[in-house]
Amino acid sequence: MVAFSPSRLLPDLGPRQMVVLLARTLMREGYDDHLAGHITYKQPDGTYLVNPWPLIWDEFGPDDVLVMDKDGNKLAGKWDVPLGIPLHVALHRLRDDVIVAMHNHPLYGTTFANAGRIPPPYDQSSALGGGTVTLVDEYKSAVNDMNSAMAAATAMGNADMALLANHGVFVTGKTIRAVHQRAVALEQRCQHAWYVEAIGGGTPLAEPVQERFRHSDGDGFIGFFEAMARRELRRDPSILAGGPR
Repeated sequence: MVAFSPSRLLPDLGPRQMVVLLARTLMREGYDDHLAGHITYKQPDGTYLVNPWPLIWDEFGPDDVLVMDKDGNKLAGKWDVPLGIPLHVALHRLRDDVIVAMHNHPLYGTTFANAGRIPPPYDQSSALGGGTVTLVDEYKSAVNDMNSAMAAATAMGNADMALLANHGVFVTGKTIRAVHQRAVALEQRCQHAWYVEAIGGGTPLAEPVQERFRHSDGDGFIGFFEAMARRELRRDPSILAGGPR
Protein backbone atom coordinates (compact mmCIF):
# COMPACT_ATOMS: atom_id res chain seq x y z
CA MET A 1 0.00 0.00 0.00
CA VAL A 2 1.27 3.47 -0.89
CA ALA A 3 1.35 5.88 2.07
CA PHE A 4 0.16 9.33 1.03
CA SER A 5 1.02 12.52 2.82
CA PRO A 6 -1.91 14.93 3.30
CA SER A 7 0.26 17.66 1.77
CA ARG A 8 0.15 15.80 -1.55
CA LEU A 9 -3.63 15.51 -1.52
CA LEU A 10 -4.72 19.07 -0.70
CA PRO A 11 -3.33 22.57 -1.17
CA ASP A 12 -1.80 24.26 1.86
CA LEU A 13 -4.86 25.25 3.89
CA GLY A 14 -5.35 27.36 7.00
CA PRO A 15 -7.66 26.54 9.92
CA ARG A 16 -10.47 28.82 8.70
CA GLN A 17 -10.48 27.08 5.36
CA MET A 18 -10.55 23.72 7.10
CA VAL A 19 -13.63 24.73 9.12
CA VAL A 20 -15.36 25.74 5.88
CA LEU A 21 -14.45 22.46 4.22
CA LEU A 22 -15.65 20.42 7.20
CA ALA A 23 -19.01 22.20 7.09
CA ARG A 24 -19.45 21.80 3.35
CA THR A 25 -18.36 18.18 3.15
CA LEU A 26 -20.62 17.19 6.04
CA MET A 27 -23.59 19.07 4.62
CA ARG A 28 -23.41 16.76 1.63
CA GLU A 29 -23.43 13.78 4.01
CA GLY A 30 -26.79 14.78 5.52
CA TYR A 31 -25.69 17.31 8.14
CA ASP A 32 -28.05 19.85 6.66
CA ASP A 33 -30.88 20.72 9.04
CA HIS A 34 -31.40 24.27 7.83
CA LEU A 35 -29.72 26.73 10.23
CA ALA A 36 -28.82 24.06 12.79
CA GLY A 37 -25.26 23.06 13.54
CA HIS A 38 -22.09 24.23 15.24
CA ILE A 39 -18.40 23.58 14.70
CA THR A 40 -15.68 24.60 17.15
CA TYR A 41 -11.97 24.28 16.37
CA LYS A 42 -9.61 24.95 19.30
CA GLN A 43 -6.54 27.02 18.42
CA PRO A 44 -3.12 26.87 20.12
CA ASP A 45 -3.81 30.17 21.91
CA GLY A 46 -6.94 28.79 23.59
CA THR A 47 -9.43 30.59 21.34
CA TYR A 48 -11.88 28.81 19.06
CA LEU A 49 -12.86 29.15 15.44
CA VAL A 50 -16.64 28.88 15.05
CA ASN A 51 -19.05 28.79 12.12
CA PRO A 52 -21.17 31.96 11.89
CA TRP A 53 -24.83 32.40 12.73
CA PRO A 54 -27.15 32.64 10.77
CA LEU A 55 -25.38 31.33 7.66
CA ILE A 56 -26.03 27.79 6.50
CA TRP A 57 -23.12 25.43 6.07
CA ASP A 58 -22.68 25.74 2.31
CA GLU A 59 -22.71 29.54 2.13
CA PHE A 60 -20.08 30.77 4.58
CA GLY A 61 -16.47 31.21 3.60
CA PRO A 62 -13.17 31.65 5.46
CA ASP A 63 -13.77 35.37 6.01
CA ASP A 64 -17.05 34.57 7.80
CA VAL A 65 -15.53 32.24 10.40
CA LEU A 66 -15.66 33.70 13.92
CA VAL A 67 -13.15 33.73 16.75
CA MET A 68 -14.62 32.90 20.16
CA ASP A 69 -13.15 32.75 23.67
CA LYS A 70 -13.46 29.78 26.02
CA ASP A 71 -16.68 31.17 27.52
CA GLY A 72 -18.47 31.55 24.19
CA ASN A 73 -17.92 35.28 23.71
CA LYS A 74 -17.17 36.53 20.21
CA LEU A 75 -13.71 38.03 19.86
CA ALA A 76 -13.69 38.69 16.13
CA GLY A 77 -15.99 38.33 13.15
CA LYS A 78 -18.88 40.04 11.40
CA TRP A 79 -21.59 37.53 12.34
CA ASP A 80 -23.00 36.14 15.60
CA VAL A 81 -22.00 33.07 17.59
CA PRO A 82 -24.52 30.21 17.08
CA LEU A 83 -27.27 30.02 19.70
CA GLY A 84 -26.44 26.48 20.79
CA ILE A 85 -22.76 27.10 21.43
CA PRO A 86 -23.03 26.45 25.22
CA LEU A 87 -22.93 22.71 24.46
CA HIS A 88 -19.49 23.19 22.91
CA VAL A 89 -18.31 25.53 25.66
CA ALA A 90 -19.27 22.97 28.29
CA LEU A 91 -17.62 20.07 26.49
CA HIS A 92 -14.36 21.92 25.88
CA ARG A 93 -14.24 22.91 29.57
CA LEU A 94 -14.49 19.27 30.57
CA ARG A 95 -12.40 17.70 27.80
CA ASP A 96 -8.94 19.06 27.07
CA ASP A 97 -8.50 16.23 24.59
CA VAL A 98 -11.18 17.59 22.25
CA ILE A 99 -9.79 19.90 19.57
CA VAL A 100 -12.71 19.81 17.13
CA ALA A 101 -16.37 19.41 18.04
CA MET A 102 -19.36 19.26 15.70
CA HIS A 103 -23.09 19.21 16.38
CA ASN A 104 -25.98 18.90 13.94
CA HIS A 105 -29.26 17.05 13.29
CA PRO A 106 -28.72 14.57 10.42
CA LEU A 107 -31.81 12.51 9.53
CA TYR A 108 -30.74 9.00 10.50
CA GLY A 109 -28.60 9.86 13.50
CA THR A 110 -31.37 12.05 14.86
CA THR A 111 -33.94 9.32 14.23
CA PHE A 112 -32.03 6.83 16.38
CA ALA A 113 -31.37 9.56 18.97
CA ASN A 114 -35.12 10.18 19.13
CA ALA A 115 -35.68 6.46 19.55
CA GLY A 116 -33.17 6.40 22.40
CA ARG A 117 -31.10 3.65 20.81
CA ILE A 118 -27.57 3.26 19.44
CA PRO A 119 -27.63 0.97 16.40
CA PRO A 120 -24.80 -1.51 15.86
CA PRO A 121 -22.47 -1.15 12.88
CA TYR A 122 -23.44 -3.65 10.20
CA ASP A 123 -20.48 -2.95 7.89
CA GLN A 124 -16.99 -1.51 7.96
CA SER A 125 -18.03 1.84 6.44
CA SER A 126 -20.25 2.34 9.47
CA ALA A 127 -17.31 1.84 11.83
CA LEU A 128 -14.58 3.84 10.09
CA GLY A 129 -13.17 6.65 12.15
CA GLY A 130 -13.32 4.65 15.34
CA GLY A 131 -14.23 6.09 18.70
CA THR A 132 -17.02 5.29 21.10
CA VAL A 133 -20.67 6.31 20.93
CA THR A 134 -22.96 7.01 23.87
CA LEU A 135 -26.61 7.98 24.29
CA VAL A 136 -27.23 11.22 26.21
CA ASP A 137 -30.71 12.20 27.37
CA GLU A 138 -29.95 15.90 27.66
CA TYR A 139 -32.86 17.74 26.10
CA LYS A 140 -34.13 19.29 29.30
CA SER A 141 -34.07 22.98 28.41
CA ALA A 142 -33.34 25.47 25.63
CA VAL A 143 -30.23 24.90 23.52
CA ASN A 144 -28.62 28.06 24.89
CA ASP A 145 -29.05 27.06 28.55
CA MET A 146 -25.61 26.57 30.09
CA ASN A 147 -26.84 24.31 32.91
CA SER A 148 -28.46 21.94 30.43
CA ALA A 149 -25.35 22.05 28.24
CA MET A 150 -23.08 21.19 31.17
CA ALA A 151 -25.33 18.30 32.17
CA ALA A 152 -25.17 16.92 28.64
CA ALA A 153 -21.40 17.32 28.36
CA THR A 154 -20.94 15.65 31.75
CA ALA A 155 -23.20 12.77 30.75
CA MET A 156 -21.17 12.28 27.58
CA GLY A 157 -18.16 11.34 29.71
CA ASN A 158 -15.15 10.29 27.65
CA ALA A 159 -17.16 9.16 24.62
CA ASP A 160 -16.09 10.45 21.23
CA MET A 161 -19.60 10.69 19.80
CA ALA A 162 -23.07 11.02 21.24
CA LEU A 163 -26.64 10.59 20.12
CA LEU A 164 -28.48 13.35 21.96
CA ALA A 165 -31.98 12.12 22.76
CA ASN A 166 -34.73 14.20 21.12
CA HIS A 167 -32.07 16.45 19.62
CA GLY A 168 -29.29 15.30 17.27
CA VAL A 169 -25.68 14.14 17.25
CA PHE A 170 -22.36 15.35 18.64
CA VAL A 171 -18.98 14.29 17.23
CA THR A 172 -15.52 15.10 18.58
CA GLY A 173 -11.92 14.50 17.60
CA LYS A 174 -8.39 15.81 17.57
CA THR A 175 -8.46 16.90 13.93
CA ILE A 176 -10.84 18.06 11.22
CA ARG A 177 -10.13 14.80 9.36
CA ALA A 178 -11.10 12.70 12.37
CA VAL A 179 -14.39 14.53 12.98
CA HIS A 180 -15.28 14.31 9.29
CA GLN A 181 -14.59 10.57 9.18
CA ARG A 182 -16.45 9.89 12.41
CA ALA A 183 -19.44 12.01 11.43
CA VAL A 184 -19.75 10.33 8.04
CA ALA A 185 -19.45 6.87 9.59
CA LEU A 186 -21.97 7.64 12.34
CA GLU A 187 -24.64 8.75 9.87
CA GLN A 188 -23.93 5.75 7.64
CA ARG A 189 -24.13 3.48 10.67
CA CYS A 190 -27.59 4.81 11.51
CA GLN A 191 -28.77 4.83 7.90
CA HIS A 192 -27.57 1.31 7.13
CA ALA A 193 -29.06 0.00 10.38
CA TRP A 194 -32.40 1.55 9.47
CA TYR A 195 -32.43 -0.26 6.11
CA VAL A 196 -31.13 -3.55 7.49
CA GLU A 197 -33.80 -3.58 10.17
CA ALA A 198 -36.46 -2.56 7.64
CA ILE A 199 -35.86 -5.73 5.62
CA GLY A 200 -35.91 -8.00 8.63
CA GLY A 201 -32.57 -7.61 10.35
CA GLY A 202 -29.00 -8.73 9.88
CA THR A 203 -25.78 -9.61 11.62
CA PRO A 204 -23.68 -6.74 13.01
CA LEU A 205 -19.92 -6.70 12.63
CA ALA A 206 -18.30 -9.26 14.90
CA GLU A 207 -17.41 -7.78 18.28
CA PRO A 208 -13.62 -8.25 17.85
CA VAL A 209 -13.85 -6.30 14.59
CA GLN A 210 -15.92 -3.57 16.24
CA GLU A 211 -13.39 -3.36 19.07
CA ARG A 212 -10.51 -2.95 16.63
CA PHE A 213 -12.31 -0.10 14.88
CA ARG A 214 -13.16 1.59 18.19
CA HIS A 215 -9.47 2.03 18.98
CA SER A 216 -8.89 4.25 15.94
CA ASP A 217 -8.44 7.96 16.62
CA GLY A 218 -10.14 8.75 13.32
CA ASP A 219 -7.05 10.38 11.86
CA GLY A 220 -5.43 7.42 10.15
CA PHE A 221 -7.51 7.14 6.97
CA ILE A 222 -5.58 9.73 4.99
CA GLY A 223 -7.31 10.39 1.69
CA PHE A 224 -10.99 10.14 2.66
CA PHE A 225 -11.50 13.69 3.92
CA GLU A 226 -9.03 15.03 1.39
CA ALA A 227 -11.00 13.57 -1.53
CA MET A 228 -14.23 15.11 -0.31
CA ALA A 229 -12.48 18.43 0.35
CA ARG A 230 -11.06 18.49 -3.19
CA ARG A 231 -14.57 18.05 -4.53
CA GLU A 232 -15.70 21.12 -2.60
CA LEU A 233 -12.71 23.11 -3.84
CA ARG A 234 -13.60 22.23 -7.42
CA ARG A 235 -17.13 23.45 -6.83
CA ASP A 236 -16.03 26.63 -5.10
CA PRO A 237 -12.40 27.65 -5.68
CA SER A 238 -13.06 30.91 -3.78
CA ILE A 239 -12.44 28.94 -0.57
CA LEU A 240 -8.76 29.16 -1.48
CA ALA A 241 -8.79 32.96 -1.77
CA GLY A 242 -6.24 34.59 0.49
CA GLY A 243 -4.29 31.40 1.15
CA PRO A 244 -3.64 29.75 4.55
CA ARG A 245 -4.18 31.76 7.72
